[in-house]
Amino acid sequence: MRCVILQPSYVPWRGFFDLINRADVFVFYDDVQYDKHGWRNRNRIKTAQGTQWLTIPVLAKGNVDEKVLVKDVRIANQPWAKKHIATLKQSYARAPFFKQIWTELEPLWLKKHELLAELTIETTLAIAKLLGIDHVRFARSSELGIGGERTERLVSIVKHFGADEYLSGPSAKSYIEEERFRAANVRLEYIRYDYAPYEQLHPPYDPAVSILDLLFMKGDEARDIAFASPKGAG
Repeated sequence: MRCVILQPSYVPWRGFFDLINRADVFVFYDDVQYDKHGWRNRNRIKTAQGTQWLTIPVLAKGNVDEKVLVKDVRIANQPWAKKHIATLKQSYARAPFFKQIWTELEPLWLKKHELLAELTIETTLAIAKLLGIDHVRFARSSELGIGGERTERLVSIVKHFGADEYLSGPSAKSYIEEERFRAANVRLEYIRYDYAPYEQLHPPYDPAVSILDLLFMKGDEARDIAFASPKGAG
């Protein structure tokens, strides 16, 4: 059984969903320190003017500091959703499958969320469903009652679900203590992000944009394109 543990992010790129698809158990790591310079509240899309950030404003005072956990970050009371909707419609109205996909997703942007993680997790689950991911068990680390530091805690979460394999993104190599996985008889693998390009509405091609770009361009074919290209894990 394979486990993947990642912090929830705003409409993440296809590598995030590839990891979900490769998992038997996927854990949203939502009770770790919030990083205001990361991907928790923002992502990138393609527009006629180039790559553009979509950023959800969060409350800064007494919120985004070193003690705040991802699950506790609150969304600022600003009309960000209307702006994001308008930008997506303007940027992708001519995409072949925009109307089909956006009809399914727009209600999530119209719904009022107070907590960032509630929005990002709900949208991620909805997108996973659109991609045909129906075999994965989802959980939130904040609901497991498992403590520990970094790698120790990751191993404990994996063992909690009875998994014997942990799949991670390559950037984690810089901090994961691999010997702890070996001691726990858990196989550790790193995915290789090596994706084939696809036609984008606004060239030149940029691989590191939100999965929304791929969905709007390819519709039902997005699943095969998103998950077929990596050469594997190593």
